[in-house]
Amino acid sequence: MNSPIHAPSPPSSSSCSYNRPPPCLTHASRNFKSPLLLPQAIRTSQKMYRCSGGHVETSSNTNPLKNYVVGKNTSGWFETQPLVSEQLAKRCLLPVEALVTPTVQDFSDTPLIGDDKIGVLLLNLGGPETLEDVQPFLFNLFADPDIIRLPRLFSFLQKPLAKFVSVLRAPKSKEGYASIGGGSPLRRITDAQAEELRKSLWAKNVPSKVYVGMRYWHPFTEEAIEQIKRDGITKLVVLPLYPQFSISTSGSSLRLLESIFRDDEYLVNMQHTVIPSWYQREGYINAMANLIEKELKGFDCPEKVMIFFSAHGVPLAYVEEAGDPYKAEMEECVDLIMEELEKRKITNAYTLAYQSRVGPVEWLKPYTDETIVELGKKGVKSLLAVPISFVSEHIETLEEIDVEYKELALNSGIEKWGRVPALGTEPTFISDLADAVIESLPYVGAMAASSLEARQSLVPLGSVEELLAAYDSQRRELPPPVLVWEWGWTRSAETWNGRAAMLAVLLLLFLEVTTGEGFLHQWGILPLFR
Repeated sequence: MNSPIHAPSPPSSSSCSYNRPPPCLTHASRNFKSPLLLPQAIRTSQKMYRCSGGHVETSSNTNPLKNYVVGKNTSGWFETQPLVSEQLAKRCLLPVEALVTPTVQDFSDTPLIGDDKIGVLLLNLGGPETLEDVQPFLFNLFADPDIIRLPRLFSFLQKPLAKFVSVLRAPKSKEGYASIGGGSPLRRITDAQAEELRKSLWAKNVPSKVYVGMRYWHPFTEEAIEQIKRDGITKLVVLPLYPQFSISTSGSSLRLLESIFRDDEYLVNMQHTVIPSWYQREGYINAMANLIEKELKGFDCPEKVMIFFSAHGVPLAYVEEAGDPYKAEMEECVDLIMEELEKRKITNAYTLAYQSRVGPVEWLKPYTDETIVELGKKGVKSLLAVPISFVSEHIETLEEIDVEYKELALNSGIEKWGRVPALGTEPTFISDLADAVIESLPYVGAMAASSLEARQSLVPLGSVEELLAAYDSQRRELPPPVLVWEWGWTRSAETWNGRAAMLAVLLLLFLEVTTGEGFLHQWGILPLFR
């Protein structure tokens, strides 16, 4: 599959792209079965936007592709013009970011805003901190039904399969982590981001506590929630540290939160709001453009460098059948960054590809490795890799991109290689996260889980339950990712072969569990789950 290569159009004299309203329902929502929403509270000019049918009108511009409207009211907060109803439209807005720190502090002086104690929960993936952590980390990862999706009939095999896969993959994964220093730096970086966010919030006169909750390793989300309860937090802003929403990343973390909230009386009564994605924010876009511009200056001929955006992939079925907005958000994110670069007279060619695929099923295309080879064949000599879906350095940037893809590029005829660092604690980025948290505070608790209108809304901001209902209502009914059989040595055939292999593995595990005999019992794996 050929990867699309874009040559940006010459910079226009029109106003800043952030003055245009972001989409509430993207083009993807018209093609998928599940409703999609890309809500954002973005700093705009004081222009007011009005929506009429599928058109958005302003005093200076009309864009028929945008149907989400944002205006700035007299109080300084953002509100929407009616798409369904005024009340529902206002819920379209939710700003972006919240972070979390595992550090235990003295909370006897927990800051208050009025009578409220404000908390910000930063959600992230987590990563093994030592080589001994690798196998249990992989087990936690593969035990998540949002990562490995088994049919309901075989759901009882989730943990045995996770144990089996993690044991098999651990040696190879340990090699990767050993090559980057013996463990993931993700916790250290996320802690630093949380601390800088806390400082920024205090500097903006919004004293808050910031917590870190990891999905698959320490500090686990459950640990962060327990600290939040001990601190008596009354209003919580939940921010997944993924710029773009996906049911496999933000969705998985929010699903865990949903289960925690449902069973805890304190959490049921605690007001909260969720910022599901924030890739459109001006501060984030500017921070990314700053890093790209800086790295381009390191090349002999910056104008000839291909800007190569590499995003983490997801199975194609997540997007086409489950309604995951990830692909649409990713493509728009790249467009916004390139628009910002055009304003700076940077008009390099660019492309987007997806990395880190595993297993036999089809993932989002084009694939990063195949695209690199293709670019080499087309004569590209200078390449700048941009890890677009990551805000922290970890195994997929430090090893997969910096080692594997760099080597592939040099072997494919690409002579000059560069890589944009992850945002980390970049000041513009952190300040924008703080602004997003502040902008979200008026929406904390604005949507009660018991609200019928909220349950019917396409705008589930403010509630973990409603957010998941809108984004991923058919998770358990996710259909197979490939439906058409093709004869010969094709990707479709490989996929079906992979499915046959998976069924064989499931059958083997079923026999192991039911008979109590076999090599997995001899290895001492399955008895752990009996």
